[in-house]
Amino acid sequence: MEDLAQRTDRDLLAAHCAGDADAFGELFKRHKDRMWAVAVRTCRDPELAADAVQDGFISAFRRADSFRGDAQVTTWLHRIIVNACLDRLRRVKPTSELPEYELADRRDEHSSTVVRLDVQEALGKIPEAQRLALTLVDMQGMSVAEAAEVLEVAEGTIKSRCARGRAALAELLVDKHGEGYVR
Repeated sequence: MEDLAQRTDRDLLAAHCAGDADAFGELFKRHKDRMWAVAVRTCRDPELAADAVQDGFISAFRRADSFRGDAQVTTWLHRIIVNACLDRLRRVKPTSELPEYELADRRDEHSSTVVRLDVQEALGKIPEAQRLALTLVDMQGMSVAEAAEVLEVAEGTIKSRCARGRAALAELLVDKHGEGYVR
């Protein structure tokens, strides 16, 4: 019996479809952290992200036979997780605005924390399509082609969404901190 950790993602998915009870567990173990990161960046809410990851992996488990093999298994999982996130976000009904709290003391020495929080805030202000494209390409390190496949749009659409998103982020960050902030 071949060790599960030595098998490729495609082999594991095929084994799962053939009835191997442990194969999908290995896929989950390999990719849960990356999918969690995608979900948190997409939802911007850890609770929604946790639910979306759970929904996504359950969906992938149940629909594994729908994998056509045109892309990598990770790209297929990304698409499922992003769709689960979008489904969760559509269900959220806003109640009332919560007051904003200062999460970091602006006078401290941890400027990277401040920058990270400012970028996260700015990401929340740009259109969802641009945010998703930037998250996949710039934060998750996907190629434009992979991101296009995950979001089911043309590669040119991903390029333009990234360009517009970066410009919007730069403008938001310059407005907040002046020209020296954006490098």
